Amino acid sequence: MMRLKIFLMISCLLMVMLPGIAQQLPDTLKTENLNLNEALLIKDNQQQQIDSLVKIQLQKELQQATGNAKKTIELEQKLRQIVISDSLRKIHQIEKIQALKKNAKGYPVKLNNDTLFYIYTRTGSFNASERAAAISRKIEALYEDPFYATDSLAVIENEDSYDLVYKGNDIILSVADLDGLWFGKSNAQLAKEYLQKINQSVAEEQQANSLLNWLKRLGLVILIILLLAIIIKAINYLFRRSSEFISSRQDRFLNGLTIKNVRIFTPSHLEKALVRLNNILRITVIILIIYLSLPLLFSLFPVTEAWTGTLLSWILSPVHTALNSIIHYLPNLFTVLVIYYIFKYVLKGIRYFFTEVRRGNIQLRGFHADWAIPTFNILRVILYAFMLIIIFPYLPGSGSPAFQGVSVFLGILISLGSSSAITNIVAGLVITYMRPFKVGDRVKIGEVTGDVMEKTMLVTRIKTIKNEDITVPNSMVLSSSTINYSNHTRKESEGLIVHYTLTVGYDVAWKEVYDLLIQSALKTAYILEDPKPFVLQTSLNDFYVSYQINAYTREANKQAVIYSSLLENIQDAFNTAGIEILSPNYSVIRNGDPAGD
Repeated sequence: MMRLKIFLMISCLLMVMLPGIAQQLPDTLKTENLNLNEALLIKDNQQQQIDSLVKIQLQKELQQATGNAKKTIELEQKLRQIVISDSLRKIHQIEKIQALKKNAKGYPVKLNNDTLFYIYTRTGSFNASERAAAISRKIEALYEDPFYATDSLAVIENEDSYDLVYKGNDIILSVADLDGLWFGKSNAQLAKEYLQKINQSVAEEQQANSLLNWLKRLGLVILIILLLAIIIKAINYLFRRSSEFISSRQDRFLNGLTIKNVRIFTPSHLEKALVRLNNILRITVIILIIYLSLPLLFSLFPVTEAWTGTLLSWILSPVHTALNSIIHYLPNLFTVLVIYYIFKYVLKGIRYFFTEVRRGNIQLRGFHADWAIPTFNILRVILYAFMLIIIFPYLPGSGSPAFQGVSVFLGILISLGSSSAITNIVAGLVITYMRPFKVGDRVKIGEVTGDVMEKTMLVTRIKTIKNEDITVPNSMVLSSSTINYSNHTRKESEGLIVHYTLTVGYDVAWKEVYDLLIQSALKTAYILEDPKPFVLQTSLNDFYVSYQINAYTREANKQAVIYSSLLENIQDAFNTAGIEILSPNYSVIRNGDPAGD
């Protein structure tokens, strides 16, 4: 058990350490490879120097061997061999230099944040980074020397290098080994270039940081601040006048914000919004001007001059990136616009077709005219969805994981939060094509009776006879029984039958009851004479007969008025005829007097 624990601990340590070791391994191998190539180049360079000395010696011997043909041929052959070796060595050196340049990193030699040149190669035990840091410190000391003179710095040639020496004893830097080979120059030429750069930079920096220049810079700073204060004051004045102009011209120029006859903002609200926008714009312009003045101030001082580019890049880089993104997106934008206009005009053609179907100018067998607009709306949603699917790959950022994650999140959110809405939409589609009622029909849905005022994909709104607005979800409409009173009141139908049942005693002849009920119905407003009202006997009870008056009307929305008028006429007719209505039931002792006495 103990061994197993030790094994698991070792395994865990290896799992933690191996990624770091594997990550460091390529860097270590790369550094070792660079050092090896540099060592080989140094060795080649040393061999080249030895060959140069041998070549000089052979040339001297060749001059002395005049007249000795055998020795002359031998010395010439050795010289040719040295030339061939030197040529091959140069080719190999160029190849190694190119290989080094692929991975080598240059380290800057600086003076007050200004880069003079870069060091790429090592010398002795100092690598490129250490050489650059040491040379920078030496040049900084030259800059701080108040008695520095350009002629105090000179190039001195040694056996294998060229040194830049200050005042004859202080070595600033050495140009040797691979330095000249790296840039394709001789060490002497490179040393002279370094000398010119150092002298020029130190002289410029000393002059730039002289007392006179500092006084000039302070004067320029004061002048820039004064100009900035004047500009800010002018900006405040201009924006204050624009705000006063907006307020004073409210009644003349501001009529509120109206979209399709719907007022979004009143004139006073729009005035407040414009004044606030004017103030925000004023503050933004002032901040931008102050920010842009900072690089100008920083550029006056050598210490802060490097910040100038940084501050400008904070503004210019996002603007440059945004402009590049816009330019690169233009082909995709044109593609999106072409797709959009294709679908737009296809939808216009479909809308025209279904509009003509609704008007009856185009007739399709089995397709009702009131299906036209709902069908067009369904096709429009499908086409827009299809258009979005086509456009989606051309949208900026559509391929990014963040964009895709947000899309998935919104899809899940909509699917989880809209289940009831989708149920009502599906029910609305079914109701549309079932055609159980139309807008304006008098219906009874469940326990709700009234006129249909609005029919949408989600709900149906009904107005009762008491002017109550009731909203019924389409899922409830689909699951409940629906009575349509207006369906048969149109011209092609006979009309809605309004009916009422009352009871009359057996002592009254049924023909007389028929006549009275029909006369009462014909006197009622909104009752049709054709078809003629009719009476049905619905039951023969113990003490009376049940009669049902049936009459046709085309005003289903006025049933309450029709029933009230019908009952009034029935009462008047029966009272005039002296016939007693036995509804509801009651017991009475008769004295033989006529009814009503």
